[in-house]
Amino acid sequence: MAGIGHNGGPDWNGLAWRKHCWTTARARLLPVLPVEVVRMRVKRAAELGLDYKTYAGVRAASGHDVIAFLFSTNALRVDAVARIAAPEAVHLAAITGADRIALAQSMPPGALVAANPGALDRAHVAPRPFASFAQAAAALREAMGKLPGDQVVLVGSDAPWEREWLMAGKLAALLPAERYFARAS
Repeated sequence: MAGIGHNGGPDWNGLAWRKHCWTTARARLLPVLPVEVVRMRVKRAAELGLDYKTYAGVRAASGHDVIAFLFSTNALRVDAVARIAAPEAVHLAAITGADRIALAQSMPPGALVAANPGALDRAHVAPRPFASFAQAAAALREAMGKLPGDQVVLVGSDAPWEREWLMAGKLAALLPAERYFARAS
């Protein structure tokens, strides 16, 4: 209850006031993009095989465009002879303007690229499951080469060690394979 001298203004400690402050600050932070920029970004999202909402989220979080993808062999549903599942291979072949790099687990990287012409640009040995942070970082750095990690998106499975690769590689985002390949099925 307000006491003598209270002007009936907002409760500075209340949830409504804090929500108002955050909403106002966020509105000032986010720019209003011109329609042409939005159209270009929608086109870019399609080139990358992403829906616009996902692309915009990655771009907002990292501050950069996506220039490459790292795909775990678990996410690609690779079979015993190193072939990528058909829907995923078609989806990968349609990506333009970004590198497509596989992280090969339990198979030679060269066999993975050779068995899937047009689907991958290159492949590297994936970090071992439950490897140390330094070992995982080194393996991811080798796979990315000179690409900046904050412009690379990891498409992975629900394996717990793959979630750790996000931080070890200083990557832009981790997308579950089910979400990334949803339109491929």
